[in-house]
Amino acid sequence: MAAPSRPPFLFLIPILTAIFLYYWNVTGQQQVLEAYLVTDLPGRGKGLIATRNISRGELILRDKPLFVFPASIHGSPHELIAKHLTELTDYQRAQFHGLSYLPVSSEADIPLSIFQANAVAAGAGTVGLFPNFARLNHGCAGAFNAVYSFREKEGEIVVHAVKNIAAGSELLTTYFDTKRPRASRQVHLLQAYGFSCQCSTCSLAPSLSTLSDQRLEQMSLLYQRLGLWSSNPQQLRKGAEGEEAVEIARKIWSIGSEEGYVSERGQLAADVVHICLAHSDVRAAQAWADLAIRWYGYELGRDCLQIEIVKKLIARPESASSWARRSPQTLPGTDGLRE
Repeated sequence: MAAPSRPPFLFLIPILTAIFLYYWNVTGQQQVLEAYLVTDLPGRGKGLIATRNISRGELILRDKPLFVFPASIHGSPHELIAKHLTELTDYQRAQFHGLSYLPVSSEADIPLSIFQANAVAAGAGTVGLFPNFARLNHGCAGAFNAVYSFREKEGEIVVHAVKNIAAGSELLTTYFDTKRPRASRQVHLLQAYGFSCQCSTCSLAPSLSTLSDQRLEQMSLLYQRLGLWSSNPQQLRKGAEGEEAVEIARKIWSIGSEEGYVSERGQLAADVVHICLAHSDVRAAQAWADLAIRWYGYELGRDCLQIEIVKKLIARPESASSWARRSPQTLPGTDGLRE
C-alpha cells in the first residue's frame, strides 16, 4: 500500500514560522500583535490606539532597548550615541530616527535630542531608549490607562493596562508622578518634554479641575503622613498609630478611585501588609496581601517578583522582619474599597 502523500502546503509551515519568529524578535513584542496600532495624531505626532478591547491587567507591550547608557556619562554624549547608532540594524536606526524630539539648533544635535526626549530609567543608574514604548503618549492623574515597569532580569520594559481600555482609545502612560496640581504638571511637561498637556484631566472645566487638584494634593499629603508610621510614629495617634496608618491608606485608595488615579496600588497594599504584621494582625495582613497580589498583577504582571515576595511574606508572617515590632493592634482590612 502506498504511503499517503503529504499535503502540498506543508512545506510552507517552517517558512511561515520563521517569518513570524523573526517579526516577533525584531519588534520585541510577545503580546497579540493587533492590540494596538501606531497612528498619526493631528498636532501630536504619533501614538498608540487600541484596536480591540483591552482588559485591566493585560500585557500590552514588552520592549527591548536599542541601547542603554549610564545615567551619568563622561565624555561627549553626541559621540556615544553616534557610536551606538552605527551598531544598530537599518530597521533599528529607522525606529530611532522616527521618534520625536525637541527643537534643536543644528542637525547634528538631533540624535541627542531624540534620546533625551524618549529615554527612560532602565534599572539602577542607567537609562535606555525603548523604541516601541517611546510611542506611548502621556496622560496625567486619572487620564492614563497603562503603566510600565523595567524588568532587570529580562532587560526589558513591560506595559500593562491598569484600566479596561475600549477599542479606539489611545493608550496613555504617565511620565512622572502626577499627584500635583494642573499648573505644576503643565510647567514640568513643557520644560521637560516640550508640550502642553491636553489630556482629559488637564482639559477639565475650571471648577472640575480645581476639585481634581484638591484630590491629588490630598493624596500627596496623605502619602507623606503614611510615611510617619515608620519615620516618626509619635506624630500619629498615641497607642493607635497602626490603626491610623491603615485608615490613611484606605483614604488614599478611596480618593484615588474618585480621581481615577489607580496606580501604585500594589505597593500601597504591600506597605500596609508590613504595618499589619508589625502590629501582629495576621487577619488584616492577609486581606491586604490579597489586594497587593491582585494589583501587582494588574500593574506589573502576575509573574512579577513583587508578588512572590508578598506570597512568601504572608505564608510565614512570624518570619517577617517587621513582625511584632509594634504593640499588638486590631487593624482595618480591605472591606468596602473600590477596585
